[in-house]
Amino acid sequence: MRLIRPALTARQGSARRTRSSVLAVAAVTAVLALTATACGPSEDNASDKPSSAAGQSSDGKITIPDDLKDRLKEHGIDLDQWKNGEWKNWDKDQWLREAKDFVNPIIEGLWDPDRMRDADKSPEQPVDNDISGDVGVTDPTPAPVQAAGVRTPYHANAAESGKLLFDSPEGSMVCSATVVKDPAHPGRSNLVWTAGHCVHAGKKGGWYRNIAFVPSYNNRGLSTAELQKATKQEIAPYGVWWGQWAQTSDQWISQGSSIGGQGAPYDFAVLHVTPEKGSTGKSLEETVGSALPVEFNAPAVPNIDSMTATGFPAAPPYDGQKAFQCADKPGRLSLTAQDPTMYRIGCTMTGGASGGGWVAAGQDGKPALVSNTSIGPVTAGWLAGPRFGKEAKGVYESVSKKYAGQ
Repeated sequence: MRLIRPALTARQGSARRTRSSVLAVAAVTAVLALTATACGPSEDNASDKPSSAAGQSSDGKITIPDDLKDRLKEHGIDLDQWKNGEWKNWDKDQWLREAKDFVNPIIEGLWDPDRMRDADKSPEQPVDNDISGDVGVTDPTPAPVQAAGVRTPYHANAAESGKLLFDSPEGSMVCSATVVKDPAHPGRSNLVWTAGHCVHAGKKGGWYRNIAFVPSYNNRGLSTAELQKATKQEIAPYGVWWGQWAQTSDQWISQGSSIGGQGAPYDFAVLHVTPEKGSTGKSLEETVGSALPVEFNAPAVPNIDSMTATGFPAAPPYDGQKAFQCADKPGRLSLTAQDPTMYRIGCTMTGGASGGGWVAAGQDGKPALVSNTSIGPVTAGWLAGPRFGKEAKGVYESVSKKYAGQ
């Protein structure tokens, strides 16, 4: 079993990496046990005041607001050099990891067409597909469901979906994500849902950098060859939206790992985003024309007829440039009797699909986000995702509250 890892770019910074570069992925055989007191990041460890976004001065240099400078200085980071590439320094002692330490200054133009396209080239390294030893509630392994291409234009058929781009110590990477509704701003949401491992490295690392969301990436479904000559407008027709704030679960930060799968039932995250070019007066929801509600009390597995997972799979046989979906009746996956049960569906999507939304009918019978892609086997026959409960709700409401007065 494997964590459905974000796919690695062919480049890190300006240095070209070979297509054979791979992200090592280890066997996923366990998840974090549920505790009665588990909860998402609280207002005690996350500032109520939203971070200011970085921008560019008239001479083209990147500017970083004082509040971001102060928080980085606390960790010994040279802010004068950050704007000139210091963000590429992944020294463990300088890698911000606590919930309150998220910073993501906008670097306008960083995600150019080449960098966006190249962020999903490298295949995953094969790992074991054995899930023996399961003692929790686990249904029989589902039959593989062949992922089907989303009809183009994507905006007409999956407007809420898109790519999440970010930089890690291994290079530039890609996940998938979903626009969700914001209870503090009805009809004007700037919230995006993805997997925890798409924004934070877990127990052995910290927050990833240059996190940005591209709704309806490659909206017309251009081929890889066609994308070589495509403009940024064709690749990102609804703009590039930078993560202004991100939160994931305390469990993911303290226990999450690509080795062993710890934290998988809590592998979710919520971002508040802002447009790269500055405010246009329109929210993300208004810009794309849609946002999904999030269901934190989804029906039990036997009462769900079908779930649909959407994402941009990048490991072979996919190339990361097009959106795909799998629809299947879900089953249950639990590694121990104490672990929260995860949803599982048959699906052939691969790395890059991480964080992509799972949609099913909520308690009111209307489509709602009920999970996100987290783990799956090397054979790419199925996917599993966390069931959203009080921990996920706590993260979601905390991010919404943080910007309630904006």
